[in-house]
Amino acid sequence: MLRWAFFFLIISIIAGLLGFTGVSAVSAGIAKVLFFIFLILCLAFFAVALFVGQKVHERFKGP
Repeated sequence: MLRWAFFFLIISIIAGLLGFTGVSAVSAGIAKVLFFIFLILCLAFFAVALFVGQKVHERFKGP
């Protein structure tokens, strides 16, 4: 997903340099949305891994 955000960012920059402001704005908007979705998913998976990792560590800690 981060790769797609980067791809749309590059399209936005190139379109902006060539004068296609409409395409540039739409591409930048898509890149921004994809980046924030990636960020939310990354934080969610990090939180889940943190909690699951603690449970697994407690389970195999031993006597």
